[in-house]
Amino acid sequence: MQTGLISPQTRADALTAMSTGDELDVLVVGAGVVGAGSALDAATRGLNVGLIEARDFASGTSSRSSKLIHGGLRYLEMLDFSLVREALRERGLLLQRLAPHLVRPVPFLYPLRHRAWERLYAGAGVALYDVLALSGWGAGLPRHRHLTKTEAMKAFPSLRPDSLVGAIRYYDAQVDDARHTMFLVRTATAYGAKVAARTEVTGFLRADDRVVGVRARDLETGRDLEIRAKVVINATGVWTGDSQALLAGLAPQFGVTASKGIHLVVPRDRISGGTGMILRTATSVLFVIPWDRHWIIGTTDTAWTLDKAHPSASGRDVDYLLTEVNKALATPLTRDDVQGVYAGLRPLLSAEAATTAKLSREHAVGTPVPGLVVVAGGKYTTYRVMAKDAVDAAAHQLQTPVPPSCTDQVPLLGAVGYKAAWNRRATLARQAGLQVAQLEHLLRRYGTLVDELLASIASDPALATPVPGAPDYLMAELLYAATHEGARHLEDVLTRRTRISIETPDRGITAARAAAPLLASALGWAGAETARELAAYESRVAAERAAQEQPDDESADATRRDALEAVPLTTSAA
Repeated sequence: MQTGLISPQTRADALTAMSTGDELDVLVVGAGVVGAGSALDAATRGLNVGLIEARDFASGTSSRSSKLIHGGLRYLEMLDFSLVREALRERGLLLQRLAPHLVRPVPFLYPLRHRAWERLYAGAGVALYDVLALSGWGAGLPRHRHLTKTEAMKAFPSLRPDSLVGAIRYYDAQVDDARHTMFLVRTATAYGAKVAARTEVTGFLRADDRVVGVRARDLETGRDLEIRAKVVINATGVWTGDSQALLAGLAPQFGVTASKGIHLVVPRDRISGGTGMILRTATSVLFVIPWDRHWIIGTTDTAWTLDKAHPSASGRDVDYLLTEVNKALATPLTRDDVQGVYAGLRPLLSAEAATTAKLSREHAVGTPVPGLVVVAGGKYTTYRVMAKDAVDAAAHQLQTPVPPSCTDQVPLLGAVGYKAAWNRRATLARQAGLQVAQLEHLLRRYGTLVDELLASIASDPALATPVPGAPDYLMAELLYAATHEGARHLEDVLTRRTRISIETPDRGITAARAAAPLLASALGWAGAETARELAAYESRVAAERAAQEQPDDESADATRRDALEAVPLTTSAA
């Protein structure tokens, strides 16, 4: 197995190999979690695989979720037992085998507002949740527990005393979604997949009625190329309809509706609580999720028909979340407490439903024409099952036998030996000249690949310096994002390889000014390119802040679009 390194040179090599080398068995379009998972699934079956993405890895839905790996407790109310059971099995696999360095348990408090009947009703649901998790790899977390009001207030002191009569505590798991997706991409690369971000599909290659590849453009150079493949897997999420439209005259096999969800990020000291919290609202549920030194509060669920590349949070969205969470908090949050805001789109299978909250989170796989597989829908937690189903459909179209999926037995890079490395964290920190807390931060983000970070620090001790304006991160991480993790632009590093853009009061402006010269040396930027990168990032932050002051989606979207000209990037279906 290779190292999984994604550098500027490996990207160039991958594009050359895909466009001039042997025909691929499978080309995956879209490097969100499902596309990345499909590339890994295909590569570990021994297939010749390519993966291309029009923007950055996980730049759409897969970097903008609630950061939860969960069964979906609310889906039990919809009687969707099979989806919950499947998701809980995947949760257990990720926690125990596939990504223990990236996925970790988190307790949640479910406050009860009514006495006997609600405790009985909610308790039965959470008990069923635990039972469904007991099968196979779904186990591994503590069982739920009923709490008195006094116990609940001790667990979450910021709760308004009049907002509950008791509570139930249960467990789920959380993940940095963008980093997990990037690790999927790197692991696929380690098993031989050829990977290139910033590569846009501009059309499909056809031979009679069969798809035999794609036309694509390298957005970093403007070069057009053709990539031939026996089967193309379209895993473009909310862009599914747009990408299918590139096949002239082909009606989409199934529709995907975009549902916008926004989240607020507030400093940890604004809320006193030792667990996460789940609250019921009039239309859905609201999560308050511990996130290192912050809380994530979300989410909304509203239809979105505007710009898919940059969904915007409006002032109305922000105020809605603040209003809902403040119903449960003794000390209300204000806009001044909000440090970060992000918005994402759920790719929901279209159906007859009054609101997007009622559309299915099940996924679908179809073959609209020979040589093309489309996968859509689903939820982040079940990405591996979606990927398996997509590659199964692709395998049916290949001329040679294809082994079954084995990704339930394939740990991601950084997972093997993680627990031993965690136990040795004090020793590793001392050897590297770091604080133990800094080493823990690195282990939770890189697993055993932390050795690569420590090697870079050993060769250049200045890289152990905390990032200006974002002291939770080290300068080594910014450089590593470009040299090992495929980051091509400042935004890639500050919004997805790290979370500096939502975790700092200035949304990463200070960090960007420190990062730009470092990335310039790794990516070969000239002075003008470095200045353009800084201007683009600052423009993005200004536009998002301005959008969040707008009263509705339309005005927020128009305001956010003001920043798009700053980045020389053609947005499209990937």
